[in-house]
Amino acid sequence: MAAARRISSLFSRSFAYSSASSALLFKGRISQVGRVVSSYSTAATVENPSTPSVNVNYTQLLINGNFVDSASGKTFPTYDPRTGDVIAHVAEGDAEDIDRAVSAARKAFDEGPWPKMTAYERSMVLFRFADLLDKHTEKLATLETWDNGKTYEQAAKVELPMISRIIRYYAGWADKIHGLTVPADGPHHVQIIHEPIGVAGQIIPWNFPLLMFAWKVGPALACGNTIVLKTAEQTPLSALYASKLLHEAGLPPGVLNVVSGFGPTAGAALASHMKVDKLAFTGSSQTGKIILELAAKSNLKLVTLELGGKSPFIVCKDADVDKAVELAHFALFFNQGQCCCAGSRTYVHESVYDEFLEKAKARALKRSVGDPFMAGIEQGPQIDSKQFEKILMYIRSGVESGATLETGGERIGSKGYYIQPTVFSNVKEDMLIAKDEIFGPVQSILKFKDIDEVVRRANSSSYGLAAGVFTHDLDTANTLTHALKVGTVWINCYDVFDAAIPFGGYKMSGQGREKGIHSLSNYLQVKAVVTPKKNPAWI
Repeated sequence: MAAARRISSLFSRSFAYSSASSALLFKGRISQVGRVVSSYSTAATVENPSTPSVNVNYTQLLINGNFVDSASGKTFPTYDPRTGDVIAHVAEGDAEDIDRAVSAARKAFDEGPWPKMTAYERSMVLFRFADLLDKHTEKLATLETWDNGKTYEQAAKVELPMISRIIRYYAGWADKIHGLTVPADGPHHVQIIHEPIGVAGQIIPWNFPLLMFAWKVGPALACGNTIVLKTAEQTPLSALYASKLLHEAGLPPGVLNVVSGFGPTAGAALASHMKVDKLAFTGSSQTGKIILELAAKSNLKLVTLELGGKSPFIVCKDADVDKAVELAHFALFFNQGQCCCAGSRTYVHESVYDEFLEKAKARALKRSVGDPFMAGIEQGPQIDSKQFEKILMYIRSGVESGATLETGGERIGSKGYYIQPTVFSNVKEDMLIAKDEIFGPVQSILKFKDIDEVVRRANSSSYGLAAGVFTHDLDTANTLTHALKVGTVWINCYDVFDAAIPFGGYKMSGQGREKGIHSLSNYLQVKAVVTPKKNPAWI
């Protein structure tokens, strides 16, 4: 819980800012109060970013315990989102490399020592891995910030402690996965036992590369499976480094294989591979549908999906407005808004709407944007040019559809993918900014009159990942908790991620759960063993 608490405390500070007015050449309404900021106190760090003090040592594929080139010899560049410059060229895996990796994982599961180790021995490998993660925090956090753009403070002080905690959590579970003995209606001894599924294919996203690595690798290994993991093409570096540490901790060759590559080639090959027994994917709902179809058309492999969201953050009429503004700001802008459970629909009761709006706008104007390696920076760049342009497109759409742009809406600086913290008011449900997952620093503030209305509107989304509720009234909190069709409800808090708390969504936000005891079932088969009893003393 300490790591989870650090998330809120780390991003609750306010920073000095300077403002200047600028006009947007869009149709629609633009607030005349606090016009768009065109320069920030940290703008100089955008134009002159620091040089990371780390070498990129691992850029090849990891197959059967060795770093190797791709079969084709191809590489692809991974970019620094602060500048758009190339950090390194990484081996580009495709279907042939996936096949090599699956063969190594299959052999390691069928013939290797990993499934035949005692559960305690497997747990000790994971505990040693967690210790190595702690030892290498600075380097891992640097790679994560450099490749992804998230702030170094977030990577080092929040995410890396959470990652090692997750690994220790599942290390603890490894020797506590028990079966059952159940009574039968006749003279039979019945055992229910849990067995590892086999080869698990795992596809992780770019917004939290190491955290998603831990969420998937931890339970799969604790249950005794072997893995082929595909990294996101935007952020391959940190997972390769972490995988090297896992082998240093004593993981046998072939148990974890890592292939860097692109979705239509490497990802599709993994999802459709006939020798992969289980698939876990985190990413967009659109890609999740493709993954599910490929899995079904191949060998009907089991699939868990952690997908997109458009999470409501509901500020009730009894809310402490100052605290609600800060929490809603954090819920949306955390990780540059690139978070599947971001509170991206901020519903505010009409009695406090005007006050909330003015304070939310002021808080956005204070947000410190710049080089994520610099101390005190709250927001770094977006991941790449594609996401950068997508966010700006949604901002234009918001203005053109009649929402009021209160602040933000433009890029910052001339290099990299920085976007001003953006706030919209007068947002309606039929606008794209209220329906689609923007995945960026764009806060949409909507007004509501009563609880029944906000429940109906909040549940109208095709997503159902998470929700936030801000109220002092226990009855209101209980009503909303049960009425909202989402996988997680945070009451007077947000983004509290503990290793034991399950995470996943309703509707198009996915199927299955990550973290906690529930994720173990994703990687276990259930087998019934029935033996007749002869002349039993009792049944």
